Amino acid sequence: MDTKTRGAVLVVAAVALLLVTMGASAALAPDTAVDGTDDERRTLVGIQGGGVGWHQYGSVAAYEGNDVAWRIADTDSYFDVTELDNGSVMAGFMDGDYEDCGPYESPCTHTGFRILDPETQSIEYEYSFPVRSSGNSEVHDVEQLDDGEYLLSDMEYEGLRIVKNGEVVWRWNASSYYDAPADQTQVDWLHINDVDVIGDDQFLVSVRNANQILVIDRQDGVVETINADTGGDDGSCTHDGQLADTDGDGDVRCGDPDVLDHQHNPQWLGGDPTGDGEAAVLVADSDNDRVVELHRENGEWEVAWTLERAGGIELDWPRDADRLANGNTLVTDTLNTRIFEITENGTVVWSVSTDRIPYEADREPPGEPPEGEWYVGESPNQGAGAGLPLLSEAAALLPGVFPWLPFWFNGAQLGLTLVSVGVAGAGARDLWRSR
Repeated sequence: MDTKTRGAVLVVAAVALLLVTMGASAALAPDTAVDGTDDERRTLVGIQGGGVGWHQYGSVAAYEGNDVAWRIADTDSYFDVTELDNGSVMAGFMDGDYEDCGPYESPCTHTGFRILDPETQSIEYEYSFPVRSSGNSEVHDVEQLDDGEYLLSDMEYEGLRIVKNGEVVWRWNASSYYDAPADQTQVDWLHINDVDVIGDDQFLVSVRNANQILVIDRQDGVVETINADTGGDDGSCTHDGQLADTDGDGDVRCGDPDVLDHQHNPQWLGGDPTGDGEAAVLVADSDNDRVVELHRENGEWEVAWTLERAGGIELDWPRDADRLANGNTLVTDTLNTRIFEITENGTVVWSVSTDRIPYEADREPPGEPPEGEWYVGESPNQGAGAGLPLLSEAAALLPGVFPWLPFWFNGAQLGLTLVSVGVAGAGARDLWRSR
């Protein structure tokens, strides 16, 4: 076979392999859109966005059933979203091109929260402050308190802050509980990504990089640690410049990654937040690609229920899970770019695909309540395995940059695509040489 013929054969084979790979994968993939039987489902979704760093094309979208009722797409990223009693929407956000930059050069990035008017598509109110960079410094969550106060998770300075009339009236600094670096704005240290009100002046706080969830009392500080440090391997919490042993005691406060690994958006399901009695919390266990329900019995927190697959699709870095009033669970499956509602036994009753990377979703009304039904018994639809580790991890990052990629484009498809490109390249080289 001469060089020209071999080159043509290789190019045709590469194209055929790519077409067969994509065609078969699409044909065998389950449907991510499930209409369900209730057309009145109202779901509010915070879209982080896409592009490099996922900090572009952010929006807040409201779905009625499977249709978008309205969308506000006026900023780089939106995160946690909540419908207020008057119909306005409160949302954590990050955006650029601000002139008020404090210690940083102008223009700069601001983060904070906004109250949006869906009817006029306008910003009714904004509280924000400048941050060093647009990455890992955002306010991901805000809660409305009484007397005009707002409670924020603060990722830039790693803690909580309560603001009223634009002024900070209370702070809890995570450096009172964790080893802090000299400058918390220079590194993605703890990545505190969620705060919920679960009682009188008691807050549930997700400390992502420590694999832990804290109960913070406004007066007394930390009163409960879910997934407490038991002295195991701290590698899950120290990679990529996260936690560090800054006080030199040979240890960092790091929870067991087999229980929680870089979780998001826990929901308190009930029980005594500070005692040894029974309690339950639902968590998007992101780096373990699952949703878990943890129960406390005799002072110990253990996994009671796990969800790793839904609708025939393995979860891919979920970042929110809410137990609904009807007893079902609403899940934000981030890297599969879908939101779905599932029963305790694993049946998907509603699902919708989002056009960009979703962060969090609430079913309206009443949003995310601080209590809910507890699941017990066997967990449904367990995952089929880890797949191809390096290729799967690489494929998981692609939807943020290429939002048109289908959810089923995973490690196997990426590997075969790379093979196709390699074979096509070899064929093109032979064709070039035969000229």
